[in-house]
Amino acid sequence: MRHDPGLASWLQLSLTPGLSAAAIRALLRQFGLPQNILERKRTELAPHAGGAALEALDSDEVRGAVARALDWAAEQGNHVVTLSDPAYPKALLDIADPPPLLYARGRLELLNRAALAIVGSRNATAQGALNAEAFAKALSDAGLTIVSGLAVGIDAAAHRGGLAGASSTVAVLGTGVDIVYPSRNAPLAAEIATRGALVSEFALGSAPLAHNFPRRNRLISGLAKGCLVVEAALASGSLITAHAAADQGREVFAIPGSIHSPLAKGCHALIKTGAKLVESAEDVLAELLGFQPSGRASTVAPAGPSDESGPASGLLAHMGYEPVDVDSLCTRSGMSAEQVSSELLRLELAGRVAALPGGLYQRLEKAGLE
Repeated sequence: MRHDPGLASWLQLSLTPGLSAAAIRALLRQFGLPQNILERKRTELAPHAGGAALEALDSDEVRGAVARALDWAAEQGNHVVTLSDPAYPKALLDIADPPPLLYARGRLELLNRAALAIVGSRNATAQGALNAEAFAKALSDAGLTIVSGLAVGIDAAAHRGGLAGASSTVAVLGTGVDIVYPSRNAPLAAEIATRGALVSEFALGSAPLAHNFPRRNRLISGLAKGCLVVEAALASGSLITAHAAADQGREVFAIPGSIHSPLAKGCHALIKTGAKLVESAEDVLAELLGFQPSGRASTVAPAGPSDESGPASGLLAHMGYEPVDVDSLCTRSGMSAEQVSSELLRLELAGRVAALPGGLYQRLEKAGLE
């Protein structure tokens, strides 16, 4: 099989151990395209690359990796996009350290669409996941492609919402684009590869190493016009993405939560330091200056109190929106423990209540259109 020598040169540089992205960009500035770099004497490259990297540059190991990447790129739906490629995401050209190339599967055109990053806790509450999915769908329908990181929790919910909307979703991976992590998201990743896009700066076969994920977060924010944090603890990796967004000049948004919830504290900290407080999708769209929604942008916010009647309606009213235990509900409602437990079970089966650790329950409200 014949391969593009230009792409092979890009891959040879990027797959050389010890040759960092910063070093590759320095070489590009000094000598031009990768083919020109590789034609230079290795002594000319030495000011920008260490001895070990220069020795590995022409190794059989690197040549084998290049051949495998070229074979992968030749398969339908697979792409390797370089800095010189017109399909390279223009938004990434504005960040401090754009990757020399990206591996992508799926709809390549999504990488240059107006986008919003939605991120949050892996240990999301049921309400947080509902919020992330509803906001993502509304914003996708308004013309924003949803970008996230394929993690469990808020990320997965955001991807589902993006897929349900008109503008789809992009998943930025901390592994090779041929690796699905976590494995439980394999069905979601397959759907994104078909209807959205998977993208990674890491070489094919790259394992889910811990230091990869903070690095990929700058690409999640870099691809987008802004970053919405749905739920986050103070030590959450989502705050890394939010801070990267701020450093890149992107808008940062956060959904507030209960003052008692650890998963709201990260969002509250962001709001205290300048993030925009968000209660509806229109709050996001209004701040993205110059962005005109395609079609009607509906306001999405938590639905109001239920119009249901009967004991279940009364119990929901007594629950409020904070986690609560059975004893407190008995005191508030005047119902027996048996009655409360029975109604909680019915409401949980109906998707109106979620059971939380520690014997607590929380009312759920699906985001609705106002």
